[in-house]
Amino acid sequence: MGYSSVKRYIAKINLHTKVCVRFHSEPGEEAQVDFGYVGLMPDPQSGKKRKAWAFNMRLSYSRLDYYEIVFDQKVETFIECHEHAFRSFGGIPKVVKIDNLKAGILEAHFYEPIYQRLYKQFADHCGFYALPCRVRQPQEKGKVESGIKYIKNNFFAGRQFKNHEDLYKQLDDWVRHYCHERIHGTTKEKPKDLFDNQEKSSLASLPQISFYMGFRGQRKVHKDCHIILDHNFYSVPFKYVGENVEVECNSKDVKIFYENKQIALHAKRKGKGEFSTQTSHYPEYKYYTPTSPLYLSKYREKMRSLGEATEILFSKIVKEHPQDWYRIVKGILNLRKQYSDDVIDLTSKRALAFGITHYRKIKGICDSGCYHLPISDMHQEEDSWKL
Repeated sequence: MGYSSVKRYIAKINLHTKVCVRFHSEPGEEAQVDFGYVGLMPDPQSGKKRKAWAFNMRLSYSRLDYYEIVFDQKVETFIECHEHAFRSFGGIPKVVKIDNLKAGILEAHFYEPIYQRLYKQFADHCGFYALPCRVRQPQEKGKVESGIKYIKNNFFAGRQFKNHEDLYKQLDDWVRHYCHERIHGTTKEKPKDLFDNQEKSSLASLPQISFYMGFRGQRKVHKDCHIILDHNFYSVPFKYVGENVEVECNSKDVKIFYENKQIALHAKRKGKGEFSTQTSHYPEYKYYTPTSPLYLSKYREKMRSLGEATEILFSKIVKEHPQDWYRIVKGILNLRKQYSDDVIDLTSKRALAFGITHYRKIKGICDSGCYHLPISDMHQEEDSWKL
């Protein structure tokens, strides 16, 4: 068999493997969105030319388009473009099919894609279902793929723009008088006529309350287990020290996330230089308070190791000195440098008998050596203590 014969045979096999299914949508059922790079365009703020992208949302039934020129592909920009498109259409479709853009999908997965959190909140607020396409399957959003090619090859082909205002004036004129009024190659109707007559009434109503994005950004967790936001300080669990975390802030709450998981929630501070600290965010061995169970347990064990009377004295000291008991207890434990455990326990026994809980008097019993005397003679020795 010759080379030409083999080539013709393989071509027939490849033809069968390239078969695809055409997707049809009902009125108001679906829109498709995408970004497409369109070159350097005049920036509305600086007037200088910057890299620009065309955002396109196309209604799958009528093929009515919404176009917007943007200078980044951040999730906030992505959401704003959606809002503008919905207002332009006067309603919201049931499904918005998106490519696996980082603005919408953090991790593409056939069974359970991970959505960008803010975009998912926006979709829930507006009441549409965000449907990501399968990876490397551009035909699943072929309508909007055609829309991006259309604006590149038709509108931008050979046009010049004086500034950003001129760009949008020409774009608006092109969309209204040409893009929406052309006879579409598939539907054989004008997108504007098909939209007005059959699809517009099928779109869901716009939400009455606008979606509030608030602040979104990243902050580094400092070694004191806090991030800084608007001159205030918010605590984060200690294991995230040194990490960059994501912060979402509105007028009431500050939410802190790490790898798409919420790790802290605070009420927003209104002033400056204020701290919102949750003690549970510190390791227990670092953050002790006089009433901390771990702190109390730690020193009770140390006092118990000296003897039964010393442990009882510990409880009495904690009860009578709730704010600074640890100073007295540390002083008693420090007596081990000079005295044996038995001496300290005998001293504790005498202190209990006479209701003594102050460190200086307890130390005086040790120093005077009267800890070995009978309890009844304690008052005779009191003046000899080194107070």
